[in-house]
Amino acid sequence: MNLTDLPSLNAALNSLASIFLLMGFLAIKKGRKVLHIRLMVSAVLVSALFLISYLYYHFNAVGMTLYQGTGFLRGLYLIILFTHIPMAVINVPLIILAVVWGFGEKYEKHKRIVKWLWPMWMYVSVTGVVIYLMLYKLPHQI
Repeated sequence: MNLTDLPSLNAALNSLASIFLLMGFLAIKKGRKVLHIRLMVSAVLVSALFLISYLYYHFNAVGMTLYQGTGFLRGLYLIILFTHIPMAVINVPLIILAVVWGFGEKYEKHKRIVKWLWPMWMYVSVTGVVIYLMLYKLPHQI
């Protein structure tokens, strides 16, 4: 694996995080606490691997990949990107708090924070894949 493979790896890790997040949400709604914990720990781990890979890529890549689209698609890309970035930053400390409170059995605090965190984390994971697709795979015009 080389540096140019990392964006694809990052998209795969974000996809996995989305799947684990959705499955973890469904598990807790069905009262399956142990499965929920396993799935959410998996989401945290693949998200941490994503963050490490993402940072490694951006500290070592020469230049920046710029979106080449125009018109509507460029506007859509920028809206997605400019909502994705601040939510991704906000997610990191919130995920840490959710994990600490969950494992610390402070369930009311855990529930209160994940009410906001889960949709943001899901949005960041899904839009991370969308950003990758728009930058590297999809045509830049309709």
